[in-house]
Amino acid sequence: MSGRACLDIALSAKQNARTLRVCWSQRIPMLRLENLTKEYDLAPAKGKPAQVVAADRINLQIADREIYGFVGPNGAGKTTTLKMICGLLAPTSGTVEVNGIDVERRPEDAQRFIGYLADFFSLYDDLKVWEYLDYFARAYRMPEENVSARVNEVIRWVGLESKNDAFIQGLSRGMKQRLGIARAVLHDPPVLVLDEPASGLDPKARVELKDLLKNLNREGKTILISSHVLSDLEEICTSVAIMEKGHLLRAGTLASVMQQSTEDAPSRRQIRIRTATGSDELLGWLSARDGVSDAHPSANAPRGSSSVDFAFSGSDSALAALVRDLVMSGAPVCAVEGSAESFEQIYARLSGGEVM
Repeated sequence: MSGRACLDIALSAKQNARTLRVCWSQRIPMLRLENLTKEYDLAPAKGKPAQVVAADRINLQIADREIYGFVGPNGAGKTTTLKMICGLLAPTSGTVEVNGIDVERRPEDAQRFIGYLADFFSLYDDLKVWEYLDYFARAYRMPEENVSARVNEVIRWVGLESKNDAFIQGLSRGMKQRLGIARAVLHDPPVLVLDEPASGLDPKARVELKDLLKNLNREGKTILISSHVLSDLEEICTSVAIMEKGHLLRAGTLASVMQQSTEDAPSRRQIRIRTATGSDELLGWLSARDGVSDAHPSANAPRGSSSVDFAFSGSDSALAALVRDLVMSGAPVCAVEGSAESFEQIYARLSGGEVM
């Protein structure tokens, strides 16, 4: 969403004076979290703190039409934060704004802009797909004349046309996730908040879920999604936030988070060396070299050859010297490849996996 800001500039001349008004577009974040904090008081126990801070002064801005990934270990505070965004949990302090609307002060207005899918959500097994959505359309107080058309449109969006008249109890896990998303978008909110929607899905259903989220994003939806499937997030997200023990470790565009993390370890890079013989000797040779760490056989090496992946912390000249020494040792080197760390590798390096 965008607003408009203006500035009056006084201009003077010998004969007269006038005022020039300069205006520019001012973009309003679709979601804004400012010092968002949630504390829980616990029953006193020996050796344990009497209070847990599930979210500690979270500051985050999410622009319109982003797909924003929210990652962290179980117990990091992700679900608590998502519930505060949706107005389902009151913060101890701080604010959440959705499209400029304060969620705590104007919950009903804010929730018109949000569609929420919990990590564990209930379905009514004895209803048919269209009946379930029809029920929620009326619960959302949609005009009677619009209900049927909107239900059919949403069913088409999520690809459940063939299951329109099927009972929910007969749907697969992936289809039930699609139905949950259909319910979340039924009232046409600009923001979707999805908590672990890929949980329990098989590979085919995960691919279908990614395609669905991309399509919803193309339809104009801003999507905030938490997931442990980091490779999927790397594929679809424009921005990410990494959370641990109630704190944000990193937040920003996917490219900037990965670049910043690379700059934190500037000389660390991933290298793959492929040879025409077995990997055991190569693995032993590399493991004894300075600057080499985490050496392991590569997956999916071409038939008739083997390769080893490793992290290298030396300079380009040091890498060149390593390859030269390897060739001079008699190893039949076929290829040397370099690659940037994946988001999953960066996350593993940044996160200690600690919970509160």
